[in-house]
Amino acid sequence: MRYALFWPMGLLTLALAFTACEDEDNFITDGSFDLEFSVDTLLFDTVFTELGSATRSFKVYNHNNRPVRIGKVRLAGNESGKFRMNVDGVPGDEVEDVEIWANDSIYVFVEVTIDPDQPLSASPFVIDDEILFETQGKQQGVKLEAWGQNANYFPSRFNRGVPVLLSCNNGTLVWDDPKPYVIYGVLLIDSCALEVMAGTQIYVHGGVAKNDLFGIYNDGIIYTLQNGSIRLNGSQEHPIIVQGDRLEEDFQDAPGQWQGIIIGKGSKGNKMDFTTVRNSIFSVYVDSLGEFSANNSQFYNTNSSGLIGFHSKIRLENCLVYNNQSTSIQLIQGGIYDFAYCTVASYGVDASAISMSNFYCYDDFLSCQILRDAPLSANFRNCIFFGSRRDEVQLSDLYAGQDPGYFDVHFENCIVKVEALLQQQDGLYAGFFGNQCVNCINGTRDDALFANLNEDDYHLDTLSIAEGLAIPIPSIPIDLEGNARDQAAPDIGCFEYQ
Repeated sequence: MRYALFWPMGLLTLALAFTACEDEDNFITDGSFDLEFSVDTLLFDTVFTELGSATRSFKVYNHNNRPVRIGKVRLAGNESGKFRMNVDGVPGDEVEDVEIWANDSIYVFVEVTIDPDQPLSASPFVIDDEILFETQGKQQGVKLEAWGQNANYFPSRFNRGVPVLLSCNNGTLVWDDPKPYVIYGVLLIDSCALEVMAGTQIYVHGGVAKNDLFGIYNDGIIYTLQNGSIRLNGSQEHPIIVQGDRLEEDFQDAPGQWQGIIIGKGSKGNKMDFTTVRNSIFSVYVDSLGEFSANNSQFYNTNSSGLIGFHSKIRLENCLVYNNQSTSIQLIQGGIYDFAYCTVASYGVDASAISMSNFYCYDDFLSCQILRDAPLSANFRNCIFFGSRRDEVQLSDLYAGQDPGYFDVHFENCIVKVEALLQQQDGLYAGFFGNQCVNCINGTRDDALFANLNEDDYHLDTLSIAEGLAIPIPSIPIDLEGNARDQAAPDIGCFEYQ
């Protein structure tokens, strides 16, 4: 009887072992399978006002007719330790050999803990990470997003890659909340004037996004349409700063964190006073027939240009443009431009401080078979266009001086740096000093000009060649920082030497 009892148990053990081997062999482990997820981004839609945690979950589906084994499920970053993960009952920042049976699913739970009282460098406005599912070199992921600070999120906290229209029936919308404003996605302003009051903090969340309107692009855009406008009313005591939302030390001076401000076609009434725009792909782009003015403002740390005018109307006074990875200021296909007391510095990059043209090629620039032209009127008084390149001013006249009304460019009491310009284009600008540039200085690399280039300090050096050589402009009695200018012999550039 004892042998009779144990014999069936032995058979059962062998059968289970054989079945287990069959199951083991039946797993897909080479990464040839595709997983599906209940969400592509797991959102923690709580705005934390005090120390707290929130837990969300999503499902991972295996729609194959065989079980799969995922080599590794891990949190991609988790440098700040904000997110914690549990994969099908197993906790950890990294879980290996995760199995999902055929036509079955598992749950992944994620918890985030946030202390909004921490500085932004430790608890930024948007905290993101990603859970990666990796098998034999194949990778899929689910993004994680939470909000670490109590702020005004515009258009909302769910707008990555989503253009949203801001309208107020042709009235005015005022931003003056002491809490910061965080632009998340694409903010389109139309039939509305957005007025931002002094001291308001604006942060923009960027990143690669995709939609039907823009295709693949860098997110984080403030865009005024034809019937919309933006007015940034900073003051000397309470300036406005528009910047990326990554404030960790490594990102303080990092360009390209967000796209930039676009003044759309025909948009008028756009202005900035005592405003800084930084750490973007470009600072401000003014499209065809758009109008923009800036006083006592700064544009720097960009992946491309600081300011782009495309057949537009722009006025700048007491402005500083520097640390741009492309031509600092581009004025394309004509337009009307008036700059006074501006400093444009282009160091460490093979691009000029300013370029101007009265045309634009819509195909290959070398062949330029499809182009449009428009009159260019540009006046620069008491400005500095300088940098490490031998030519910091580029001029492109489609008609090579044969139609002066189509290329009306004048510099007065400016400091520039040109060399090849004086010989190229069949000597078109051989008389640049005297014809286009009156009472100007053609500076050299050995001239004393700025206080400290290594520190991006563009105040004037003690022996600067810019001192006392500007023409007085009574309507501009102060410099970028609000210091009084010498009424009889002011300094060239945005800073008056103190």
